[in-house]
Amino acid sequence: MLKIWGRISSINVRKVVFTAQLLRVPFERVDAGAGFGVVRTPEYLARNPNALVPTLEDGDYVLWESNVIVRYLCAKYSPGDLHPAGLRERFDAERWMDWQQTTLNGAGREAFIQLFRTPGDQRSAERIDASVAATEPLLAMLDAHLARQPFLAGERLTMADIPIACEMHRWWGLPLAHPPHANLQRWYDGLRSLPAARGALDVPLG
Repeated sequence: MLKIWGRISSINVRKVVFTAQLLRVPFERVDAGAGFGVVRTPEYLARNPNALVPTLEDGDYVLWESNVIVRYLCAKYSPGDLHPAGLRERFDAERWMDWQQTTLNGAGREAFIQLFRTPGDQRSAERIDASVAATEPLLAMLDAHLARQPFLAGERLTMADIPIACEMHRWWGLPLAHPPHANLQRWYDGLRSLPAARGALDVPLG
């Protein structure tokens, strides 16, 4: 059985949980990180020297970095499907996964930190506004992309959709005014309706 180390309040842990549930692979999740501690213990650092979550244990194989874990699980359990076989389709999916980490997450993270990790009397409205200003054009770009095709990498669900779905769960969970993005909303609602999304895309932010 897979073991996933990390608290479900982490967006990166939710990516891995959502993936495992899509794949119908049994797993055990162990709370770690933030108030749960664990990540600074010698035992955990031997698995993940970054002291971050998630960490995956697949038998004697240990892996960290959330999007890499998503790729690994999809390649192992869904080759040619969630992990595309064609070179161009696979790297299209890879592109969107990297974009989530390098661009979309960086734009939206500060608003989340301010609204959910910062005491109310210490929050910066300017930082929240800057995060919104950076994120909304990216969502408009996603919306335009999804007007042309049903999923991020084409006509079917792939590993590309998983990290960005978790990103949208976090962004649309923030107490902010959210301009409509009909195509993005259609895509997200479809993913959120999947049984595998339970416990990943329906958990409260915290």
